[in-house]
Amino acid sequence: MSLSHRLAENFADFQRIPQNGETLARAAVMVLVTHAPDTGEGSVILTRRAKTLRRHAGQYALPGGRAEPGETAIETALRECHEEIGLQPQTDHVIGVLDDFVTESGFCITPVVACMNAALAPTPDPAEVERVFHIPLKELTAAQTEVSTSETDESVRDGFSIMLPTVGHEVYAPTAAILYQFREVALLGRNTRVGHLGQPRFAWS
Repeated sequence: MSLSHRLAENFADFQRIPQNGETLARAAVMVLVTHAPDTGEGSVILTRRAKTLRRHAGQYALPGGRAEPGETAIETALRECHEEIGLQPQTDHVIGVLDDFVTESGFCITPVVACMNAALAPTPDPAEVERVFHIPLKELTAAQTEVSTSETDESVRDGFSIMLPTVGHEVYAPTAAILYQFREVALLGRNTRVGHLGQPRFAWS
């Protein structure tokens, strides 16, 4: 069974929860599954944002951004994926859409899951992306998650995180929450919700 078919089977019974608040700014991200170009292993593409960006500089993120007028979430995610990392998934590569995630900064992020059954080498735009990581699906499946209870670092208190060895340390919500729901739904076939998971203060603005 191909990777895309396995993911689609796990998505079959998932019913996403949308958020319809009129005051929310709309954005979409792409959870793109490919085969890593060096190992051929199934993986999810994660980026580290350029340090020169005005918002969330240097943070770990999925390819994505604000929706343009008239765009659907899928159209936004496909466009942003091409603009940021030079890959061009098409509508027929889309497996499904996860729950909307509302951020502390007032954005409603719609995560779009797509799979390209090929070993692809991204060509990131250096103005937006400093580095691209291929997170192996087996690593994501086994990754430890936690909610920080730090008494010394207020910036991460109550923030949900997932530990990714490929990156070398924790990745925090909202990216961590989206990756976690992708794992639960697409890799493990569970109807897990993540809208309640907290974001660290450094990710609020």
